[in-house]
Amino acid sequence: MMLSENLSVAEFSASNTAKRKGIDNTPKNSHLEAAKELAENIFQPMREHFGKPIWLSSGYRSEALNKAIGGSKTSQHCKGEAMDIDMDGKGSPTNAEIFNYIKDNLPFDQLIWEFGSDKAPDWVHVSYKKDGPQRGQILTAKRNSAGKTYYENWVA
Repeated sequence: MMLSENLSVAEFSASNTAKRKGIDNTPKNSHLEAAKELAENIFQPMREHFGKPIWLSSGYRSEALNKAIGGSKTSQHCKGEAMDIDMDGKGSPTNAEIFNYIKDNLPFDQLIWEFGSDKAPDWVHVSYKKDGPQRGQILTAKRNSAGKTYYENWVA
């Protein structure tokens, strides 16, 4: 089943951790509805703009999978509303180009420059709410000296 022309449900819900741990990561219909909105409003426009495959490191996460990886209890991944994009080692577009394209051209609920440096994030998190207005929130994920993740408002 396809969520958009270039994004399948299998790709959106793929997880090596789920496979390794025997966790069922099959999205329910409500998750698929949200994922379709995300794919049509974020993934597909990005794919068409760059004209190249866009690589996801994470899409849908069942509650069990989210718990297994230590994800946030309020993660939009669990609703089918978020994806993490990682273009490292894939050439162009880069993670920074993906981030800037989304920021400047697409409606989104949340966009996060995930760790990395000032020039390149390690990956890009983006979400799109199925119901309700998009917040357009832009953050940077960082780690404190104890290794705990915290978020700051993104500054260009």
